[in-house]
Amino acid sequence: MRFMTLMACALVWVSGVALAKTDLDYLPSDVKYDASIPKPADILGAPVGEWHVRHDQLVTYMRTLAEKSDRVSLVETGRTHENRPLLLLAFTSSENQQNLDALREKHVAVVRSGKTPDASSPLVLWMGYSVHGDEASGSNAALLIAYYLAAAQGEKVNQLLKDNVVLLDPALNPDGLSRFAQWVNMHKGATLVSDREHREHVQAWPSGRTNHYWFDLNRDWLLLVHPESRARIKEFQRWRPHVLTDFHEMGADSTYFFQPGIASRKNPWTPEENVTLTNALGEYHAKALDAAKQLYFTQESFDDFYYGKGSTYPDAQGTIGILFEQGSARGHLHETINGDRSFPEAIQNQVTTTLSTFDGALANKDKLIAHQHTFNQETNNLIKDDELTGYMIRESHDKSKIKQLLDVLSKHEIEVKSLQKDVTLDNIKFAHDSSYFVPLDQPKYRLIKSIFSERKRFKDNTFYDVSNWNLALAYNLDFYPVDKKLWRNIPTETLNVAQSSKQEKVLESAYAYAFSWQDSQAPAMLQTLIKNGVNPRIAGQSFAAKTSQGEISFAQGSILIPRAVMQPDNLAAILNEASRQHGIKIWSLISGLTAQGIDLGSRFMLPLEMKRVLIVGGEQTSQYEVGEAWHYLDKIIGMPVSIVELSRLDSIDMRRYSHMIWVNGRYGDVDEELSKEIERWVKQGGVLIGQKAGAKLFAEKGWLKAEFAERSLLQDAFKTDDLQFGDREALHGKQRVAGAVFNTHLDISHPLAFGYTRDTLPVFRNHTHVMKQPAKPFLMVAQYTDTPLRAGYAADEVEDVIANSAAIVAHANGYGRVIAFADNPVFRGYWLGTRRLLSNAIYMAPFIDVDG
Repeated sequence: MRFMTLMACALVWVSGVALAKTDLDYLPSDVKYDASIPKPADILGAPVGEWHVRHDQLVTYMRTLAEKSDRVSLVETGRTHENRPLLLLAFTSSENQQNLDALREKHVAVVRSGKTPDASSPLVLWMGYSVHGDEASGSNAALLIAYYLAAAQGEKVNQLLKDNVVLLDPALNPDGLSRFAQWVNMHKGATLVSDREHREHVQAWPSGRTNHYWFDLNRDWLLLVHPESRARIKEFQRWRPHVLTDFHEMGADSTYFFQPGIASRKNPWTPEENVTLTNALGEYHAKALDAAKQLYFTQESFDDFYYGKGSTYPDAQGTIGILFEQGSARGHLHETINGDRSFPEAIQNQVTTTLSTFDGALANKDKLIAHQHTFNQETNNLIKDDELTGYMIRESHDKSKIKQLLDVLSKHEIEVKSLQKDVTLDNIKFAHDSSYFVPLDQPKYRLIKSIFSERKRFKDNTFYDVSNWNLALAYNLDFYPVDKKLWRNIPTETLNVAQSSKQEKVLESAYAYAFSWQDSQAPAMLQTLIKNGVNPRIAGQSFAAKTSQGEISFAQGSILIPRAVMQPDNLAAILNEASRQHGIKIWSLISGLTAQGIDLGSRFMLPLEMKRVLIVGGEQTSQYEVGEAWHYLDKIIGMPVSIVELSRLDSIDMRRYSHMIWVNGRYGDVDEELSKEIERWVKQGGVLIGQKAGAKLFAEKGWLKAEFAERSLLQDAFKTDDLQFGDREALHGKQRVAGAVFNTHLDISHPLAFGYTRDTLPVFRNHTHVMKQPAKPFLMVAQYTDTPLRAGYAADEVEDVIANSAAIVAHANGYGRVIAFADNPVFRGYWLGTRRLLSNAIYMAPFIDVDG
């Protein structure tokens, strides 16, 4: 009843900033502004905050500023998936603009060398806004900050720009920002509606939070799956700022948050001085928000653990990363427990704390500049004290996968060495042409330790996001920590990333052609051939073929292109171009008779029929997991994919599709009639692929011959008799799987494992669904090991429940197939080690011939 009273009061109270302000009302009133510099309203046609700015409008304004002001330089750093420009603006005095590159190069040279900076060193501040597109107050505030930096007059702004550089990244997620702006603007009425149930405040699926493929870009700073992240990290490394800000929004009933967050949840490789300086800047945010009579909080939420977020990636490299979270308006006016919050009010707070960042940074300039030097010194001490000298990586079968890892490391300016000759360490052989060494004695030491971490126990076991992001495990690569006592046995040389092997063209007169399925680019190359009219076949068993270069062994899953069936007239040219594009050798076979295994005309050489894949999306499904599956099949493999909303599934002709993918979601509304239609579709030949709750749905409907454990199984594993009320959060932290890596045992003889060469497969797990082992033999493709936790946090009780449970189950159902993954094989687009499971579920499903 009290809550209803508060809401009633909120509906009749409108703050002084509920209506749109003039642009100048957001900015300091004691400052004069250059009349020749256009305000945002001059370009947008309305004051900032009256409407949500579209990205094209934001770009137009920023380009206009760059034309009109000699304090501004602008570069387009890249393009989004939807071809929107990514901008970075540099604000400094007109004198500095004349020599900006030299200023940057001098600063970066000092940072990289570890030398003591001199008194003339500039302070470099990176201001980043709205990595989540529906947290739009940041990008709208960026318009005003850009105007302030370009047009403000007086000693204060002169001091800021004379010896320093402010970098403005006004929209980190242009595609999501544009999607959200369209949504809220199209539902805005002449009379603003604060009712949180109003359509304006309840976005359609998918939300504007995500980018084009519905990924959370604030998890991609380290992973570099997307062009937005790759462009940003390139500029970050070019500039190496002293401070990087990350402006977000949170739930509407929250107030305002700025770091530091929860002290016990920072990454252990982040130095304490980082927290000290964050606190020092926080005093200025508090002072500014106090003056504005705005509510705020610190140190009770969020963490600084995962190095793949905007506020933590900088911490690993001597930059102070700072997170800001504004209670959202999620539109133009939104009811909250604190009264109606207007969009201009949200924008104002982001402007206020941007300006307080400038004030705090200038007041602490000497300390911020010294921190990068101290950071390097402390890093060198850590290197000296470390028992390890680096990490060896090897991968002989999948050159594309290791090439991608080397590319990611290179973009983070992590040095990798190649081997001059074969090396044996602890009785393990590392071939010079397929092994690499990542030395720890380099400036990115802390980032490297994080990337290769196998830590399982932590000071605080409550995680906001994930507890491990080991890239070698994600890529399913062999990697080995190397003790310092062995380093002299590693003859290395500088890696030439651009080095490529000479391509050998196929023979026009060949009997057939074949290539291995072991390279992670093989599915993409197969799809390229299909697009060009090639008729391939898949080998269900291994064989040794006679080729133009001698006898070559091909594992099961290899692709055969026989001349005996109808092929394009320019087949050889198509094959040569596909081989060049994907970096996979295509062999010319000279006979259909093989030395071992099946012959080329075998019944186990299955013709590849056209695949038409449907992903179930829409409300009740995870937009992230739908996007991840879509991204892999569309962007990586090049397969056309249909996304059909769950609410429409009962109205389509399912016979049009060969495969149907169900990701994690809430599927309680799947009624009996739809269930029967899906069951008929499967029995007639459809392939049903489910992951996490999607797989659980299959079990509940009886399509999958495996059961899932009751949720209470995990909860009952914990003793709660002696717990007090204050122990609730700690118990919850133990009962969840905090984004950790688990080992599974993979049956590499199974069709879903074609292409794999090792029977231990790390998987990423961030949920508590437990799939039991099926009763019948040959249905379980992979199961968790006896002690499955490989890296990251999971309570012993959780690990015990997961141990030996099923990870992958597959079987025939009528003429169709049902495939269930306990986990997400394409997690965040970077889990390369398991994503071939999804392509195998599409291409290799016909070989699954065991009934459930």
